[in-house]
Amino acid sequence: MPRISFFFGISIYMFHSDHPYPHFHAYYGDYGAIINIETLEVREGKLPPRALRLVREWAELHRDELMQDWELAQRREPLMKIEPLE
Repeated sequence: MPRISFFFGISIYMFHSDHPYPHFHAYYGDYGAIINIETLEVREGKLPPRALRLVREWAELHRDELMQDWELAQRREPLMKIEPLE
C-alpha cells in the first residue's frame, strides 16, 4: 500500500492493482475516501469537511503528479512521493 503523501494527519495512497478511472485514496483517522483525480469528487467513502477541503486543495496543486503516479501504478512501477500541503 504505497503512501505517496502525508499532511495534517491525512495519508494519501495509490494502489498498483486498482481498477480504472484515475483516483487516489485519502485516510484521516477512522475516515477514508476514494477521490477522482480528474474531478476531485468523492467516489466512495467519506472524509470530514475540513479534511476533504485540504485534500482537494492539495490535489489541485499536484494533479499532474497524481496522473503520473496513476500511470506508473497501472504499469506496476514504483510511485513517486508527492510534496505535502504546507
